[in-house]
Amino acid sequence: MKLQNYLENDWIEGKGEGRALVNPVTGQEIARADATGLDLAAAAEFARVTGGAALRGLSFAERGAVLKAVADVLAANRDRYVEIARLNSGNTAVDASIDIDGGIGTLKYYAFLAKTLGEATTLIEEGRDQLGREPVFFAQHLWTSRPGVAVQINAFNFPSWGMWEKVAVAMLAGVPSLAKPATATALLSYEMMRDVVAAGVLPEGSLSLVCGSGEGLLAVVGPMDSIAFTGSAETGRMILNDPHVTASGCRVTIEADSVNATILGADAAPGTPVFDLAVREVVKALSVKAGQLCTNIRRIFVPAEHAEGFGAAVAAKMAALVVGDPADEATRVGPLINAAQKAEALSKIAKLRAECSVLAEAPLGDVAPDAGFVAPMLLLCDDPMAAQAVHDIEVFGPVATLLPYADLDQAIGLAVKAEGSLALSLFSNDPAVQDAVIMGLAPWHGRVLVVDEEVGKNHTGHSIVMPQCTHGGPGRAGGGEELGGLRGLRFHMQRSAIQGGPTLLERLQGAARMGGL
Repeated sequence: MKLQNYLENDWIEGKGEGRALVNPVTGQEIARADATGLDLAAAAEFARVTGGAALRGLSFAERGAVLKAVADVLAANRDRYVEIARLNSGNTAVDASIDIDGGIGTLKYYAFLAKTLGEATTLIEEGRDQLGREPVFFAQHLWTSRPGVAVQINAFNFPSWGMWEKVAVAMLAGVPSLAKPATATALLSYEMMRDVVAAGVLPEGSLSLVCGSGEGLLAVVGPMDSIAFTGSAETGRMILNDPHVTASGCRVTIEADSVNATILGADAAPGTPVFDLAVREVVKALSVKAGQLCTNIRRIFVPAEHAEGFGAAVAAKMAALVVGDPADEATRVGPLINAAQKAEALSKIAKLRAECSVLAEAPLGDVAPDAGFVAPMLLLCDDPMAAQAVHDIEVFGPVATLLPYADLDQAIGLAVKAEGSLALSLFSNDPAVQDAVIMGLAPWHGRVLVVDEEVGKNHTGHSIVMPQCTHGGPGRAGGGEELGGLRGLRFHMQRSAIQGGPTLLERLQGAARMGGL
């Protein structure tokens, strides 16, 4: 089976042999993907002209209706997608639901948001500024759709959620998408796209799909286009420094890997509810999607006096984790997506072990040599102040490191050593601890989750990204920003200061929707 590409309203096969997609449980090839020889420049122009005009001609509410229709198509085929996610990504049923339902849920959220915006096609900010001495000349800011195409390059760990959250925001903003899923797990993105196209719910040119290397994709962007990338920091830097991207003036947002952390407050002693909540979240980090989440917990900062008890509690629960074929309902931890990812993870584990010891490791049974299984592992770094690799290296798998700290100032300083991350979580009932961590670490993180007894289990989780909230992070995490409800539209819309008289501005205000972008 060879995956095709959906460009210029047609399914087109690449002209090369392509790259193999494998079943990570067996290592056997299940499909191939190729985008060689495609006219990506023509595809991008078709999207800009045909897709852009179609979307800009729809009101926000009408764009939302399209998003809802897409979500309904995906929901109707959900069970088949779960099987595809198992076959190509090695997902358990729980893992697959996070990806598939996350994509569907994000589409539905933005469809709802679109409905609240009504029949307008532009957004106007509240408030005017008088620019002249007499009250006849003012300025007011207007948001309009950029007449370009949104090039979306996605990561292998979320072939559903990663694609649809980007599509949802761009479509609501009135901008067509050219999506490129990571080749290794592109089967799910491809099958979803086939179903949506067959259902006939998309405006012509509003969504295109490239399954393959995407060679030459960066060369097609122009000044009104955008690139939204999720993946490694190394690839993110390559995109930012690409000569054509730089010269084009297109917008770029990067969501890159980061060494995310959780902090246990001194008040969260063994036996307290908050301590147990932290243990629960760390075990999830070592099992859900085999640790392959860009927001996952990688470093666990625990007060030195609680470190032994915390490590023992996590280790006890790790012993019950069943690692194996996701087809088995008892399996809690599936494989990494292929043997190459396993080799990379093992190589990075070896580097971490130069300054860490193994505190606990879940049992790993008999697996095929080409399978992607990596045993869940909890490491211990006794001297986090002297260590560096543990703050630099992200093992993209079921691995986290316990780091004892002496006082809260030290914990905050250690968290900063990752130089910018996507997510941080804090487990503490102490208001002083909560305030210190928020004020000290919010600038270094795109999202801060604070769990105390009032919140209890009623939180969405350290790793789960919600469409209402900003997704991104500073520094090493890429400096980008996605989602965030209505604020997510900023990336795809142009903010212009309209200067004129009150009659003009009142007329514009009547045609536009008041928004708080």
